[in-house]
Amino acid sequence: MLPSVLIILVSTLLYGAVHSLLAALETKALARQWFGKHTDRWYRLFFNLFGFVSFLPVLALPPLLPDTTLYHLPPPWLYLTIAGQIGAVIMLVVGVLQTDTLSFLGIRQLTMPQSLKEEKLVISGLYRWVRHPLYTAGLLFMWLMPVMTVNWLTLYLGVTIYLVVGAMFEERKLLKAFGREYENYRKRTPMLIPGLKWGE
Repeated sequence: MLPSVLIILVSTLLYGAVHSLLAALETKALARQWFGKHTDRWYRLFFNLFGFVSFLPVLALPPLLPDTTLYHLPPPWLYLTIAGQIGAVIMLVVGVLQTDTLSFLGIRQLTMPQSLKEEKLVISGLYRWVRHPLYTAGLLFMWLMPVMTVNWLTLYLGVTIYLVVGAMFEERKLLKAFGREYENYRKRTPMLIPGLKWGE
């Protein structure tokens, strides 16, 4: 069982490290230097596609490796967790729609290069309650799973660590992009949990 836990944890954290490296402004600047000034037009789409495809092998590890079930929630808890997961999916969809879906995916940048200069800070809707509602939705969906095994618990822990650390790195970019506007927003809005601020 221990080898499975180590393989999943190391794979998840390695994925997070590579994903964060690609998200860094320095990496994007390096890509622009290597491939030319038009890199910004396709970088977001490449980033999303690479992130999705490279996460599939990590996602395949828990069911493929030896595992042990920790719990299986019975009704009515089963129905409550499923309802919570449906709410998390709705929250994820609404959050993406509020940030301009085509830009989020990286498609608008390909067809409208000027959109690269029109980035706006979204602080309404779900973003009024937390600064990273998409991460919040993802965490809710994971931790409301009605069936939990050692392997899936390991993956969820690794992803949680990555999301929290990734949110901190993302905030550095947002501060550079929006300056005092984002700083004021950060002071009044929690990172991930509505009403809860810690060390910020």
